Amino acid sequence: MTHRRLTLLRLVLKSAAVLLALNEIRGLILAAPVFYAMYQAGGSLMAIWLGVSSLLGIALSVIVPLFLVRKLEAKLDPSSA
Repeated sequence: MTHRRLTLLRLVLKSAAVLLALNEIRGLILAAPVFYAMYQAGGSLMAIWLGVSSLLGIALSVIVPLFLVRKLEAKLDPSSA
């Protein structure tokens, strides 16, 4: 019974990770206006700072959840105990 629950939980975690990655592809598409705004602003320091901050926010929203999913999967792995 426990193995069945762990398998189901792993499936849910992996599907959530895939959905998160697909959502971030959408976020990368939405990053195009950030680049365009930096271009239109003439590459001023403020435009570059805002652009980099926006893009780092997109990157962190992908990296942190994937890292947490891997940590959680490692703790749920019965062979590691």
